[in-house]
Amino acid sequence: MRVLVTGGGGFLGSHLVERLGRDGHEVFVARRRDYDLTHEEDAARLFEDARPELVFHLAAEVGGIGANRANPGRYWYANLQMGVNMLEQARLHQIGKLVIAGTVCGYPKYAPVPFREEDFWDGYPEETNAPYGVAKKAILVGAQAYREQYDTNAIFLLPTNLYGPRDNFDLQTSHVIPAMIRKMIGSPDEIDLWGDGSPTREFLYAEDCAEAFALAAERYDGSEPVNVGSGKEISIRDLAELIGELTGFTGEITWDTSMPNGQPRRSLDPSRAKELFGFEASTPLREGLERTIAWYRAQAPIQAAR
Repeated sequence: MRVLVTGGGGFLGSHLVERLGRDGHEVFVARRRDYDLTHEEDAARLFEDARPELVFHLAAEVGGIGANRANPGRYWYANLQMGVNMLEQARLHQIGKLVIAGTVCGYPKYAPVPFREEDFWDGYPEETNAPYGVAKKAILVGAQAYREQYDTNAIFLLPTNLYGPRDNFDLQTSHVIPAMIRKMIGSPDEIDLWGDGSPTREFLYAEDCAEAFALAAERYDGSEPVNVGSGKEISIRDLAELIGELTGFTGEITWDTSMPNGQPRRSLDPSRAKELFGFEASTPLREGLERTIAWYRAQAPIQAAR
């Protein structure tokens, strides 16, 4: 098939492109430098250039707590606008299927753990990433509305926090795992981490997530959102100890309690994905972290030389 992947040059996108290539698909990778998908004309030009039969919409403007706090308006606008443009172009070009990446950040701040899809609308998201989460929730509404009125086959997946090789290690915009890895490798004596370490998170290796998206494209055609995760929860404090062990960090960790913790707990019920399209995460956290740390150690000298 001719497949379009927006954000295909990014973190999750690059892993999905490799997965699709192994199946023999002809993949068109949309990169931001070529197509600004917040602009309707660029989105239209992309569809004309790619002529896709299947579309994965992964492009997003996203980051950790600090980046979300610094860019609430931009993250709301850009993610909502990209989703709107992708849905409309999928309708106009009568695309066979549109697979949309949602976010675990759309869940209510105090959703019962593990998060179940039926609880998705039972409250407002955690404040630090609410604009991003609300934008993605609105795209789900749009996907369901387009399905009802125009018969657009758009499915909506809710991946949990991702990590792995090729992640974003920029301390200004990165998520927690790459930030910890970079700090612990680069600052052997002492590091600062936000919050008090008590919140919990669930993490999914990026290659596993790419597998889930590929399986969903092949096997799922429903209107309801589907969680994509590992179903395993770990506290930020325990995560820091594990990454410290794997990186060989023996310095002191200072927890900056003046900075926000974010959502108190975050873990998904992944049973719907297993039932509907046969996905189960296969990479244990320790193994995935070892691979990620090895990748970063190999890349850090290259990045420093640029």
